[in-house]
Amino acid sequence: MSTSTPRASLHTLGCRLSQSETAMLADTLTRQGYRLVEFGKETDLLVLNTCSVTEHAEKDCRYAIRKTLRHSPHAFVAVTGCYAQTGAAELQTVPGIDLIVGTQYKMHLPEYLPAPDKLRKQAEPELRHSRTIDREDFVLPGTAYSDSTRALLKIQDGCDFMCSFCLIPFARGRERSRVAEDVLREARELAGHGYKELVLTGVNIGRYAYNGMELVDLIREIEAIPDVVRIRISSIEPTTIPPALLHHMAASTKLCRYLHIPLQSGDDGILQAMNRRYTVRDYEDLIGQALALMPDLGLGTDIMVGFPGEDEQAFANTRQTAERLPFSYCHVFSYSTRPGTAATRLEDRLPPDVIRNRSRTLAELSRTKALTFYQRHIGRTESVLFEQGDRDGFRTGTTGNFTRVAVPAGSAAAGTIHPVTITGVMDGLAYGHLAAPSAGSARRSLL
Repeated sequence: MSTSTPRASLHTLGCRLSQSETAMLADTLTRQGYRLVEFGKETDLLVLNTCSVTEHAEKDCRYAIRKTLRHSPHAFVAVTGCYAQTGAAELQTVPGIDLIVGTQYKMHLPEYLPAPDKLRKQAEPELRHSRTIDREDFVLPGTAYSDSTRALLKIQDGCDFMCSFCLIPFARGRERSRVAEDVLREARELAGHGYKELVLTGVNIGRYAYNGMELVDLIREIEAIPDVVRIRISSIEPTTIPPALLHHMAASTKLCRYLHIPLQSGDDGILQAMNRRYTVRDYEDLIGQALALMPDLGLGTDIMVGFPGEDEQAFANTRQTAERLPFSYCHVFSYSTRPGTAATRLEDRLPPDVIRNRSRTLAELSRTKALTFYQRHIGRTESVLFEQGDRDGFRTGTTGNFTRVAVPAGSAAAGTIHPVTITGVMDGLAYGHLAAPSAGSARRSLL
């Protein structure tokens, strides 16, 4: 180990929720005296927060460890996250790992590390793991600071829905919610630190419930914090969106008019096999209600391709559903068999080349729908939160409805919000120039 201040590198292989947890672990390590270094740089400690959603988890994990040990052969390697919960036995055979921490103990990982001056490679990894994961409401031990202009705020964990393709209930446990006072404590700290947007994250955030509070109630409490400027909801299940949330989003000056609602399939038979809790008609009715209140709503979705039994008609139904609905983008995923899930028992598996072709079809559809959505904004003036770094001579940022906007570099600083008149669209970006603030610009900031 280095004789100076100990260095720690943290790397996330998973979702936004995992990114928020990594940021909080980084905060704890910083308070313990570690100096954070970028992943890929020489370090004394690697904390790897893993994913188990796809079958590539082990490969990704091995690669990250090899990459680190090439430049830091003596680095202490701690692995946590979903793969550490579901694949602990496999991880124990991976060379270079010194500590494996399952879900139950994840947020207390720094407590299980040796003292900084005693970080040494181990003959075999220490395992902190339990198949049982607490179901009680929880508090978190820090603040999830990040390098982004947007901060990720974890409010919930676990899932009870048991979709047939999904390993997450086994990796993260049953539903539980974060104590509201602790959410508000972190929200105040993040807003006071200068973050202009708080992104609410969780596994199934629409199921947030604490002492009689639901998600919309928690949002109202966060909105009451004076320094909070924008709030964004991350991915949310369609069956967990009540009318009250839609009406509040339509009226709020802080809650972004944006929803990412997984569809997964546009075929009722496949939805049933997936153990999803809605029909295509249910989904379309929900989207109709949202758009009636918010015509300029930014609407993203997830679509899974290649689920067992997805014949030509089922895929055609999915494509047609995606064509009908005004998505601003679609995340397209190929089905991946996850051991222990109900879908592993299903027959009628699709050939890989069929899955690839269907994925390309939907990816092209997503690009077309994104272009259509962006073109609707030409001529409008929208408030944009600008991000770090320049791109080809432009500074980029996002509107409330998650339209990505670029203006000439130097005209806006990172972490600031400015009205921008949008003049064109190209290469997945809306382009424009800063506009003079107007009386109506503040209200339009979240459209």
